[in-house]
Amino acid sequence: MTRPLEGLSAVVTGAGRGLGRAEALELARLGAAVVVNDYGQPGRDGSGAASAGPAEEVVAEIRAAGGTAVAHTGDIADFTQARGLIELAVGTYGRLDILVNNAGILRDRMVFSMTEDEWDAVIRVHLKGHFNTTRHAAAHWRDRFKRDGGRPVHGRIVNTSSEAFLAGSAGQPNYAAAKGGIVGLTTSTAHALAKYGVTVNAICPRARTRMTEDVFAGTTPAPDGHDPLAPEHVAPLVGYLAAPAAGRVNGQLFVVHGGMVAVVERPRVAAQFDSKQGTFTYGELDALLTPYYERRPEGETFAAVEVLGLRRG
Repeated sequence: MTRPLEGLSAVVTGAGRGLGRAEALELARLGAAVVVNDYGQPGRDGSGAASAGPAEEVVAEIRAAGGTAVAHTGDIADFTQARGLIELAVGTYGRLDILVNNAGILRDRMVFSMTEDEWDAVIRVHLKGHFNTTRHAAAHWRDRFKRDGGRPVHGRIVNTSSEAFLAGSAGQPNYAAAKGGIVGLTTSTAHALAKYGVTVNAICPRARTRMTEDVFAGTTPAPDGHDPLAPEHVAPLVGYLAAPAAGRVNGQLFVVHGGMVAVVERPRVAAQFDSKQGTFTYGELDALLTPYYERRPEGETFAAVEVLGLRRG
């Protein structure tokens, strides 16, 4: 079996269940030594007592298959604990090569009913959590680059965004905002770290996990047992993006599920209007923009979403 990640080490956050678990198992199968991070709270909203159980179970799976893994049960949304996670990888394996940011929670509510805590908690775990681990991993790679006399390192970050940010999921303003922020963090970091040999990409996975149990409640696997929404279908793309072969893939956003991978382009200008007098008046804007939107079919502003066949709302 080809093992393109042989000799490399990886950190996967939120790896005790669902997508993170599938990603950790895949990276180990491809040869990486893995730090399995999971805070272990039973509620998908981040509620309940933390437990080492989920992370340790995945570590046991990896070891049983002949791989190398250790558990980390800290909270990646805490800056100091996130640093400890990166330090565990470096201290255990001598280096860090791959970071997969996956940990997250849900606290869904319509924007007019959402509490401050529901907003802050989701932003903290998703967006701040991605920043915390990225910041400490980036510092490690920058130090290695300097220590090695400017020789590029093998550094890979795979961030987890969501189609909720693309489609503007109505009942998830906190989650959609966090996932949009992760894309901005991805592209900014991709520019900043490219000179060190580091690539940073993001995925929007469509998978059946406890985070999406409501979204996919009406879907079932095929009669033959094949489930296109199984998290295992997402993991190979993460493995590829972590490998040396993907060295030229940087700052990209992918939608992935089943047997489909879609590359999402950055937003493009759909139309441009120029004032005849150097600056617009209200009347001129009304004369130009109102007819433009009246001519467009309802929902056409979501054309990029419709091309991917995604559901709005």
